[in-house]
Amino acid sequence: MSAQLPSGRRRRDDTSQAGATDRAGLELDLTRELDLVGAPHLAEPGPGAPESDGRRHRRRRNRDAVVDALLGLYRDGNLHPSSCEIAERAGLSPRSLFRYFDDVDDLVRAAISRQLERTKPLLPIDAPAGAPRYQRIDAVVTQRFRLFAEVAPVARVARLHAPFHPVLATELTRHRSFLRDQLRHAFDDELSAMSAAQASAVLAMVDVVCSFESYELLCEDQTVPVEEAKAMMAGAVEALLTWPASVARCTRDEAGDAGGRP
Repeated sequence: MSAQLPSGRRRRDDTSQAGATDRAGLELDLTRELDLVGAPHLAEPGPGAPESDGRRHRRRRNRDAVVDALLGLYRDGNLHPSSCEIAERAGLSPRSLFRYFDDVDDLVRAAISRQLERTKPLLPIDAPAGAPRYQRIDAVVTQRFRLFAEVAPVARVARLHAPFHPVLATELTRHRSFLRDQLRHAFDDELSAMSAAQASAVLAMVDVVCSFESYELLCEDQTVPVEEAKAMMAGAVEALLTWPASVARCTRDEAGDAGGRP
């Protein structure tokens, strides 16, 4: 019985299994193409097999080249590149592409991780503690537009692949949680003045308004100019943060008016 290979790979002579995988998207295409070019199953050097400095350097350089090539294709709008396209851009042969990754999941994770690492400087929200609400809202909106413009290609890929790749789904959930916590911290003054139920609901709505999905709908789907889209997002956040108080005030005023009527 033949040994089971890692996800995204096949034995060179296992032609009977070509096309049998039901995995979606990039993995299916790359696996088929690697079968056609006869990509061998290349194991990592074992613990007892020393690797020369030159070999490690070459491996790291080629691995980086593949990741950069995939990110470049994503930026060009090619969210479903073939192995030949990736290899050509990396300056490698399709046969050698997966010497540097366990499988397609590993390659996509590496690309997303590289992009997130590059965007770390864009994560801080430039608003001092105790700043007026309008200043904090402006800082949040500015940060989101700057961040989303940079990560857009990879963010689209992550959302396309997440349903089929649990590790990517977990990373996406973790990233969304981080961005939501930023909002909780930025608008703590307003949320703390609300009941627990109100604060939870308002934070959830602000999170949706400030999400990558909202950014995409405004800027890509509805083709709203960036400055107008920023103003829309800021206005929606302002309305949500002041809405519960406004509703409560109006309700009290109406009750008072009704009580004073003859």
